[in-house]
Amino acid sequence: MKRMRRVVRELLAGAALVPRGFGFWRRRPGVMALGMLPAIIAGALIAAVLIALGLNVEALAQAVTPFADDWAERDRGVLRTLLALVIVAGAIIGTVYTFTTLTLLIGDPFYERIWRAAEDELGGFTPSPVRFWRSAGDGVVLVLRALGYALLTALVGLIPVVGSVSAAVLGPVLAGHLIARELTTRPFEARGITASERARLLRGSRARELGFGIATQLFFLIPGGAIAVMPAAVVGAAHLARSVLERAAREQTATEPPPV
Repeated sequence: MKRMRRVVRELLAGAALVPRGFGFWRRRPGVMALGMLPAIIAGALIAAVLIALGLNVEALAQAVTPFADDWAERDRGVLRTLLALVIVAGAIIGTVYTFTTLTLLIGDPFYERIWRAAEDELGGFTPSPVRFWRSAGDGVVLVLRALGYALLTALVGLIPVVGSVSAAVLGPVLAGHLIARELTTRPFEARGITASERARLLRGSRARELGFGIATQLFFLIPGGAIAVMPAAVVGAAHLARSVLERAAREQTATEPPPV
């Protein structure tokens, strides 16, 4: 029970970092407004793709089932209708991760400015130069991870009876993990922390990381919420990285032998 209370407390502490980031809108509105552009661009691109898919889903279902052309009209219609529904459902599931991934990739230079402003306000650390564009390898890893999460969520959704509910829970959790992991990359990198060390640090504060990421993802479900929340999440990630580092430092101090 005590462990459960601690996990819940950490989840709530992580979630609280998102509204804390919204306070930056009042103090630095100009910088934060620039951070809205990536979400707007990503949302417009995804909306265009979904509209095009919706208009052509019947033709697509026909194109991938040529073997059913000789079937009875009723059987052919049932098959292609079910396939069209699967395509649309898969596209909707995919947008959870596609939007997040596109926004993060497009927004890298915008979010760096917000992060620097947040670090300056927090003080105690002078950001070192960070690459303007992420390396091709970082981008590929981000996309592959998002595709893997989308596939896993889709497969879970196919489980009879409990699949739809499980996928509805798993989707925001995995997307939240993706957001938290990616947004904390910059503050960790600027401190010279390697990828393996970042993973270890975040594992030590998993509940707080998930609380932050899931809260950010839930804001995405509000119409237009992602446009305003992503800049706030960048600020929240700066706080999250610092809290993770502070915890690691406390734990290290606690395990060190007393001086002789």
